[in-house]
Amino acid sequence: MNITPIPAFSDNYIWMIVHEGRAAVVDPGDPTPVLKTLEEQGLVLDTIIITHHHFDHTGGVGALKTTTGCRVIGPNNPKIADIDETMTEGAQVTVLGYEFEVMEVPGHTLDHIAYYNAEDGTLFCGDTLFVGGCGRVFEGTFPMMQQSLAKLSELPSGTKVYCTHEYTMANLSFARKVEPTNTDLMAHIQTCERRRDSDLPTVPSTIGQELLINPFLRWHSPAIVAQLKQEGRHTGDSPADIFGAVRGWKDEG
Repeated sequence: MNITPIPAFSDNYIWMIVHEGRAAVVDPGDPTPVLKTLEEQGLVLDTIIITHHHFDHTGGVGALKTTTGCRVIGPNNPKIADIDETMTEGAQVTVLGYEFEVMEVPGHTLDHIAYYNAEDGTLFCGDTLFVGGCGRVFEGTFPMMQQSLAKLSELPSGTKVYCTHEYTMANLSFARKVEPTNTDLMAHIQTCERRRDSDLPTVPSTIGQELLINPFLRWHSPAIVAQLKQEGRHTGDSPADIFGAVRGWKDEG
């Protein structure tokens, strides 16, 4: 699958899939860079894929649909105008000949969905899972978000994770506070620092990599539990308790 990032705003990525002269874009908050890229590459916009209703993910939909006549797929939420096909848990949708399974992953927002292509091992997860982090829980609850992340963590380890923000260095800085003895995390920080020094994206990551370094997926780590106790933040040992304590810590900073 040919996937490239279109940078938008200060730290968004609008992911573009290209196949035989046609394109699909994921979460286009701004139409201008998308239209510019389509023109430069001589592409026809076929489909817009939406993960959730926040404006930095949907703000370009109306202009792009009006200009190109593309179809729009996304969650069943009346806050999102111009949706042609609403997606729910377990739905199968074809985009540019690629089959995606829809996964409901509420927490960041209640309508949040992700799109998984098993053949290519590709996940478009919006703001649910980031490199070394996860989305802030705006509309759901900590246990709801933990269950959504658990669902994503069960995908094959090689699954490529295409999130929609370049939040990586800040996320990894926090992760180092939560699990300072994690050698995989320290190595990944160095890798990502080199990429950012070269002005390259740190995305995509993989599910396997995130399980090694992301404190929001590592609720079974004794080192994280010990650190939470040391910080006076330990409230229980269930996955939801550990996740909630870590997320609450991150929210304070």
